Amino acid sequence: MSEERYTLQLLNALVREAIEMELPDEYWVEAELSECRENRGHCYMELVEKDETSNTPIARASAKCWKQTWTIVQPYFERTTGQSLRAGMKVLLKVYPQFHEAFGFSWIVTDIDPTFTLGDMAQRRQQIIQKLKEEGVFDLQRELTIPRFAQRIAIISAETAAGYGDFCRQLMENDYGLVFYPTLFPAIMQGEQVEQSIIAALNRINEQASNFDVVVIIRGGGSTSDLSGFDTLSLAENVANFPLPIITGIGHDRDECVLDMVSNTRVKTPTAAASLLISHLADTLQHVSDLQQRIAFLFSMVKTTMEHQLEQRYECILHAINQRLTHEHHHLELAEQKVLSFDPTLLLKRGYSITLYHGKVLRDPKQLKEGDEIETKVEKGCIKSKVIWKQ
Repeated sequence: MSEERYTLQLLNALVREAIEMELPDEYWVEAELSECRENRGHCYMELVEKDETSNTPIARASAKCWKQTWTIVQPYFERTTGQSLRAGMKVLLKVYPQFHEAFGFSWIVTDIDPTFTLGDMAQRRQQIIQKLKEEGVFDLQRELTIPRFAQRIAIISAETAAGYGDFCRQLMENDYGLVFYPTLFPAIMQGEQVEQSIIAALNRINEQASNFDVVVIIRGGGSTSDLSGFDTLSLAENVANFPLPIITGIGHDRDECVLDMVSNTRVKTPTAAASLLISHLADTLQHVSDLQQRIAFLFSMVKTTMEHQLEQRYECILHAINQRLTHEHHHLELAEQKVLSFDPTLLLKRGYSITLYHGKVLRDPKQLKEGDEIETKVEKGCIKSKVIWKQ
């Protein structure tokens, strides 16, 4: 009981003084964000360091970035990385220690280096790309072809997003009067639920894939930050393996995200996606028109050629018929002469006679009997006789 006793406030004050004396400077620290939230303009973070082999946390700490600092470092970080701070992100923070008697220990953030996070993001992106290539799915979407008549469009977007409205308006009010049939599959396009929401929308489309020609994933009208949901292995695998061509128009100017890399076609904005589809269908319309003209031309050529060939064939057939008629006429003349040569009247003129019995030529006198009448024709007339047999 003789030992000196301290109040908690006094003991905490001693801790504060010790920390301020021993750690008077600012320090750059590498850590992973396990939590990041804003409140009244301040940013509150939970930092963690994990064992590289087991992924088990080996250190934890709280950090705060006060409003006057946060309003400066936040927009700079987002402009540089294209993303907002989120859980799971690795960061390089400039901090100094602060211990408050009532609120305990915390690291106070004075700066954030976005280049460190960019490097980590790039490394993760490369790891995802390498994994997709090892699985043999990285280029699968580019093996698909957008159908010539791509009019049935499945759209994955936030229903209230300005980019979705711009896309539909441009698609339906095109200068060519082309008709499209868009169907929206709503999804969350910003925040931690992007991955799960887009995958769920893809699953719904896949259940009725035969009703669509192409899928469009668009995002626009909001912040250009917080695109981390489009850089995940699970989403990339779903897109890469999807049976329909996928067009992405996420609306950002930074380096391609993994979703862009594995899609069939990547454009920058939703309106660019609409322009792509309009141009594609217009090209198809022109191609059909060209084919129609070519078919009409070929038909006219074939018709002219056929008419010429038919005319030649007609002349050949007519000539053949005339030749055949001449040949047959000659044969008829020869036959006529031959028939005339057997005319009985000519025989009569030469002195011959013809004996008839009952109107038929008599060839054998044995056919007759006494008393039969016969008729003998000569050149100048006819003689009738009666048969008398003499002994």
